[in-house]
Amino acid sequence: MLEYAAYALVLFSLAMYVVLDGYDLGVGMLSLAARPERRREYGEIVATAWDANESWLILVGVVLWAGLPGAYAVVLPAVYLPLIVMLAAVILRGLALEMHSAAGRYRRGWALLFGGASLAATVCQGLVLGAVLTGPRQRGGAFHGGAFDWFSLYGVLCAAGLVVVYLLAGAAWLQDKTEGWSRSEVRRTGRTLLLATAAMALVLGLMLPGADPQQFQLGQPVRAVLFWLAVGVAAVAGAVAWHGFGRGPDWRPFAAVATMTASGLLGLAALSLPVVVPPGLSVHQVASPHSSQLFLVLGVGLCMPFVLAYNIYAWRSFRGKYSDPVESPVPPLPARGRALPDAPAATGAARTIVRRVLLTVLGVLATGLSQDVFGGASDLIGPIGVTVLGCAALAAWIAGDRRDGRAGYFDADTGAETTS
Repeated sequence: MLEYAAYALVLFSLAMYVVLDGYDLGVGMLSLAARPERRREYGEIVATAWDANESWLILVGVVLWAGLPGAYAVVLPAVYLPLIVMLAAVILRGLALEMHSAAGRYRRGWALLFGGASLAATVCQGLVLGAVLTGPRQRGGAFHGGAFDWFSLYGVLCAAGLVVVYLLAGAAWLQDKTEGWSRSEVRRTGRTLLLATAAMALVLGLMLPGADPQQFQLGQPVRAVLFWLAVGVAAVAGAVAWHGFGRGPDWRPFAAVATMTASGLLGLAALSLPVVVPPGLSVHQVASPHSSQLFLVLGVGLCMPFVLAYNIYAWRSFRGKYSDPVESPVPPLPARGRALPDAPAATGAARTIVRRVLLTVLGVLATGLSQDVFGGASDLIGPIGVTVLGCAALAAWIAGDRRDGRAGYFDADTGAETTS
């Protein structure tokens, strides 16, 4: 039964990610159509908890890798390209958020990068979902398809559907957190996206039996009851969201949209269980040994309350409507020890960024080789080589930061005391 506990952890983490990171991806996409003066506000709203929201995606990967390695081994090679693009978009999105927040005023480039990366990450997630639902080509528990098998008509429709769902969640979140939308504008936008979500859900549901190679068994009483119960809850939540857009209390549409999303995932699980990877890989076939399952369920189960506590703390700390904070300007950083070169400060900052990016890539490469991600490439280096590579990257990072510290780049407190 532990394999079902691991599967439940995957579903719970996935539902939390889709509900929580879905709204901030939706806000990012909505910012592309927003007025320039409002894009910074959207970014600040998302910046309060976006990193905690994405922690659930890490838990999904950990549980799949350790608890259901058979599913991990088939799904991951089938979606390498969209998954890599999604991770790059998530990184760029976080970069855009932090840089836009630190800029002090609206920066069009960072705002567009935030919105564009949000759209790219959502589309890639939809393509991954479509690839899993249509069943990766496999033989003997291993992926035997091509590099572009993830691209299909159903996958494109899944990407479009996920974009609409995230936009709906983002609109509901903005109603709860901002004052800038008029009631009529909120009602019109939210209800339009709700109708689009219902239409996409209907289209994808009707096409699923033909796209998914497994045979669904709705004739089984328990399965049928669970599936139609989930559909009923989603329909009721949709009606609540329809009534709540443009009306108080402002939190009601988001709660309804979150309920809709979770019900959809549960309905899909009730439809396919015990199959994890279509057409026939079941929970029992893809599960790891009992000892690994026990370690995973206890370890991840103990981590989840801390992640939830961080989410709750962030929500409580930033509850209520967003208000633009008034901040005093940061004084210039003085040089310490020796004078700074005559080159502009941007040159030193760019050099630091490039160095850290290269060292990060070096560290990721060392980790990847040590975990044999690239199919046996770690044999070219070995444990000693990986250790040396990682220590060299860490030493170079520390040495570079110490040099920048001696040059005065990090001496903000001293600068504040000097100017005062």
